[in-house]
Amino acid sequence: MWDVAVIGAGPAGASAALAAAKAGKRVILLERAQVPRYKTCGGGLIGPSLRALPDGFEPPIRGHATSFVFSLGGRLQRTRRSAQPLVRLVQRDEFDASLIAAAKAAGATVRDVVAVTRIAEDDELVCVSTRDGDRIRARVAIGADGSAGRSSAYVGVTYEQTDLGLEVEIPVPAAQSDFWSDRILIDWGTMAGAYGWVFPKGDLLSVGVIAPKGNPGKTRAYLHDFLVRLKLDDIEPKVSSGHLTHCRAAGSPLFRGRVLVAGDAAGLLEPWTREGISFALRSGTLSGQAAARAAEAVSHGELTATLEAYASAVEGSLQREMTAGRNFMRAFTRHPRAFHLAVILIPKAWTVFSGIVSGETTFVNVEENRLVRVALALLSRKASIRTGYSEA
Repeated sequence: MWDVAVIGAGPAGASAALAAAKAGKRVILLERAQVPRYKTCGGGLIGPSLRALPDGFEPPIRGHATSFVFSLGGRLQRTRRSAQPLVRLVQRDEFDASLIAAAKAAGATVRDVVAVTRIAEDDELVCVSTRDGDRIRARVAIGADGSAGRSSAYVGVTYEQTDLGLEVEIPVPAAQSDFWSDRILIDWGTMAGAYGWVFPKGDLLSVGVIAPKGNPGKTRAYLHDFLVRLKLDDIEPKVSSGHLTHCRAAGSPLFRGRVLVAGDAAGLLEPWTREGISFALRSGTLSGQAAARAAEAVSHGELTATLEAYASAVEGSLQREMTAGRNFMRAFTRHPRAFHLAVILIPKAWTVFSGIVSGETTFVNVEENRLVRVALALLSRKASIRTGYSEA
């Protein structure tokens, strides 16, 4: 018998297990893959991610970036610089493993190579069945097993944006090592709603692209051409991977019965940048704290009120950021050139961009400016027709 069972040991699941264990609960953390495991992800920790890390936790940083290079389909390339590092870079297998170790140190029991096949519940308990025949019973369960996992389907999470991300991890060419030592490259304008990135991680470069789902061939061609343009196409990748990201529809459920969802399983992802680590860390901690309280509930009403408070906290913070980010995404999809010219030519635009990355401001705060709202409205007309994304 467990107080809290957590399914999925990415940043959301590990943060949830850590928070619940710190609250004194008996916690089991289940992971389908063998830990450490690779995850397609640029591995950039922005300001909100760093602020959401547990107290005393030191992430395994592989590199940092004080400079952003912006290009528009390979043209009009300009560099913007910051006095302080704006992004810290990690390898996801190392970062996730460190968070899992922190959860274990706090008292959580960790089991990897455990595939969950079914989630069921009665009035008092959640029963998590696994492929090897185990039945794990807990007072509350947290689903953090991604948008294609069992928990998302069980809760009934719905999505309104799906994107395909492709990434390779390649050794840094000796001739380019100085150039990439503290520099990130962002390329946009090649495909509607898409962008490419290069993130330096010590002796490796993470090179990837992300675009709306529906044109996998074109997305693969974008990555290939991107590598050719950067003179990185003749280097054998150490890792080549891809995955789909999903953004939840506003109002989509965040719990059912005694089961909560967090991170990717809840569709918590910033729609424009598709940044998900900060959303995973924040929602994971919120869900772990809520699950710890829910495990103590002495009535169905108290249980429901606790989980509704979790949903309200997500809606009032993370979903607000997602809604504002979607408004930027619509405008960007239709007019990437306007965004590019703004950030390379207008100091205030760069200040806003770097402020969002550092966490000094948010999309919500920026959108409160009337001129910004008017500009976004004008730029985003008919954007949904071109992308297939809902206007809801």
